[in-house]
Amino acid sequence: MMDVRTPISTNGGDWLPRFGELWKKQLARLKECLSQNLEEVRMPPEYPTDVPIVYVKKESVVEVLKFAKEQPDFDYQVLSDITATDEESEPRFEVVYNLFSLQNKNRIRFKVRVRDGEEVPTVTSLWSAANWAEREVFDMFGVKFKGHPDLRRILMDVRWSGHPLRKDYPLRGYQIFAEPMPVDPSLLE
Repeated sequence: MMDVRTPISTNGGDWLPRFGELWKKQLARLKECLSQNLEEVRMPPEYPTDVPIVYVKKESVVEVLKFAKEQPDFDYQVLSDITATDEESEPRFEVVYNLFSLQNKNRIRFKVRVRDGEEVPTVTSLWSAANWAEREVFDMFGVKFKGHPDLRRILMDVRWSGHPLRKDYPLRGYQIFAEPMPVDPSLLE
């Protein structure tokens, strides 16, 4: 019988046999160097995930991600995505950072738990691509990023009320704007 812990092939094959030992070494080093900045580590197959998940203290996210990006035995140079999940209980949100190593051809996931109304430090100083990804998280979930250079809506109309991916957002939360909004000339520069 299959359950959530049964290994299945992903688009890159079964990652645990290929990267399990590397991940163990990386996580041991991460704990050795930055244990005070970590909350929890979840490793496949003990936890139903395809890659390790490292929970980071909110105030330490930039330091930990910089370590993962710049240390030669980590080399997670690519920020694949930033997203979030609404857990409906406090801390309400998990901000998710998916990283990829071009050198090792593997992935790792970092998460930050955030209470409703709290801010997460921006990682735009590490990856300029974080700019739009953080704006999307803000737009969809309402999570703010402290120090972000241009935190404003990116997908929804600026007149939109609420954040559509929050679990308390109404399923039929339609908002119709009869008139188009005038274009802000400063955005055209």
